[in-house]
Amino acid sequence: MELVFKALADPTRRLLLDRLRERNGQTLRELCEHLAMARQSATQHLDILVRANLVTVVRRGRERLHYLNPAPIHEIEERWISGFDKPRLRALSAIKHQAEEYAMTSVPTYVYVTYIHATAEQVWRALTDADLTARYWGHANVSDWQPGSAWEHQRIDGSGAADVAGKVLTAEPPTRLVITFEDSPNEEREPSVVTFLVEPHQDIVRLTVTHENLANLDMFNGISSGWPAVLSNLKSLLETGDVLPQSPWEMTGAHA
Repeated sequence: MELVFKALADPTRRLLLDRLRERNGQTLRELCEHLAMARQSATQHLDILVRANLVTVVRRGRERLHYLNPAPIHEIEERWISGFDKPRLRALSAIKHQAEEYAMTSVPTYVYVTYIHATAEQVWRALTDADLTARYWGHANVSDWQPGSAWEHQRIDGSGAADVAGKVLTAEPPTRLVITFEDSPNEEREPSVVTFLVEPHQDIVRLTVTHENLANLDMFNGISSGWPAVLSNLKSLLETGDVLPQSPWEMTGAHA
């Protein structure tokens, strides 16, 4: 947490985060266009943000795209703000978000990064095994996980109903899985796309989840609450052998 506060203390680094909040997934060249400083200085600021886990870098071919990672700020909010007049703060935030929605012309890409004490193979199995996803997600993700195959996010109440469906675009076990994510299949629009990137390092794994091509801000706000809850439950399952004692996604409704 000290790295996060140190990173946020500098106005240039806050400006970089604002630029990524306005348009996520920028290259270093694009970010430097808005800064009155040398490329090397901007790189040093970005390195500090990356070390604080406030920014994550995703490689796309030869490009390095920078994404705002909300996880550390979410942790600060949960630790220091949740217990202090949260209903009033939520109301003010809702007004602000509604005003911003009218001003925005595109929906940003969502990126979340978490570190898990596990192997890449264990994380891959947790992402693709129907029984394991049922434990930490409350739905079973069902597929043979071959490129081109369908997948379904099925309820575990015995009905077999799927609340989300899609197609497997890329499957490179145990490091990369790309799927379409269709929560409203009857709507005539391109589906959103989720990429799971599993990067092992000694005894831990960095799991980066990128959710792009989102339909609107309502969907962005929904997954901004949903992904942290699901991935926290996954992390708990792999590191302790059990999920969190309460379903984390229920907190949003309980504290609304």
